[in-house]
Amino acid sequence: MFDWDDIRYFLAVARGGSVRAAAERLGVNHSTVLRRIGQLEDRLGAQMFAKLPSGYRLTEAGEEVLELANQMEASSLQLETRVFGRDQSVRGPLRVALAPTLATHLLMPDFADFMRLHPEIEMEILSSGELANLTNRDADVAIRVVYDRKTLPLNLHGLKGPELFGGVYISRDRLAEWHTGAPDPIRWIVISANGIPDWARINEVHTTEIQFRTTDGEAQIVAVQQGIGITTLPCFVGDPDPLLVRVPGTELQMYGTLWLLTQGETRKTKRVRLFTEFISRRLGVYAPLLAGLSVARD
Repeated sequence: MFDWDDIRYFLAVARGGSVRAAAERLGVNHSTVLRRIGQLEDRLGAQMFAKLPSGYRLTEAGEEVLELANQMEASSLQLETRVFGRDQSVRGPLRVALAPTLATHLLMPDFADFMRLHPEIEMEILSSGELANLTNRDADVAIRVVYDRKTLPLNLHGLKGPELFGGVYISRDRLAEWHTGAPDPIRWIVISANGIPDWARINEVHTTEIQFRTTDGEAQIVAVQQGIGITTLPCFVGDPDPLLVRVPGTELQMYGTLWLLTQGETRKTKRVRLFTEFISRRLGVYAPLLAGLSVARD
C-alpha cells in the first residue's frame, strides 16, 4: 500500500536527481529524505534508486513506481483544487504571483486597498522572475505579461488586461549634460541575461560599446537614475519617475498583454473571484500608463 507522504519524497528525488535537491525542495533535512525513501523501499521490497557519482538514477522498479506516483499526484491535485473551489469563505489565504516590477512599481497600492476592503484575507505575494505553476497550486492567481496568447496553457482561465509597452530612458540630468557636450560616454545599462534589445534604436544619444550590467531590475532602475547611462524600462516605471525621461528619437515597444490567470476549480472560490475582479478594474484604469500615453513628454 502506497503512503502518499512517502511518494512526495520519492517524486522530489526523482525530479531533482539528488537527495540534496529533494531536501531543499521539500524544506527538510538530508536524513529525512533518506529515511522516507528507505521506508518506501522496505514497504515495496525493491530498490527505487541507483546512487551514481552524477546523482540518483531510477532503477527499473523505480521507473514503474514513477508512473504510478505521477498519477497519484495528479489525482491528489485534482481533489485539492475541487475542494478548494467549493470554498466560498472570504477568510483564508490568497497567493498571488507576479513579476517584482509589477508588484513594487504598479500594484502594491492596489493590494493594500484590497486588503483594507477584505482584512480577513491573508495575502501572500510571490514576487519573483520565476513563473508560478498554477496547476501545482504554487499560486492561486498569476499576473503575467503574455506576448502570444497561444502560449497560455489550455487549462488556465484568463482575464485579459491592458497592453504593456516599454521605452528607452535616461536621467534628466544626464541628458542635459549630453546636450551641453559633456565628454563622458553614455553606457547601456542592461540586465545581464538579456542585453540590448533589437528594437531599441538610438537616434540622438550616442553610446559607448562598454556596457553596465546588473542581474537585478531594481539596481537597473537606480543605475539609470544615477546617470550611469540609458536603459529599457516599462512605461509604467519610467514615465512617472521625475528623474527620468525617454531618450529622444526612440520608439515604444509592446512587451505583451497583461493577463490575470487562474486554474480549474480555484477560480470559483470567493477570495479569488473578489481579487481578480478588483485588480482587473484597476488594470483597466492603468491602461494609458501601461501604454505610455499618460505622461506628456518634454
